[in-house]
Amino acid sequence: MSDIKDMSFEDALKELEGIVDRLERGDAPLEESIDIYQRGAKLKAHCEGKLKSAQMKVEKIVLDGKGAASTEAFDN
Repeated sequence: MSDIKDMSFEDALKELEGIVDRLERGDAPLEESIDIYQRGAKLKAHCEGKLKSAQMKVEKIVLDGKGAASTEAFDN
């Protein structure tokens, strides 16, 4: 298994989806289910961190009354 902190968002999300599918099927023994659930929780936190970081980098373009463009921080 890859070290989660080194994973891209896409790789972490793909693995997390696989974990969710496996847990939903119920085909893993209890101990293994607990282990993969814990990894899934870490993957979820990693993905959330990546998304928050990306959101902070996004800027929106705004036009003033004269049509001049500038940027400002993205806000929800």
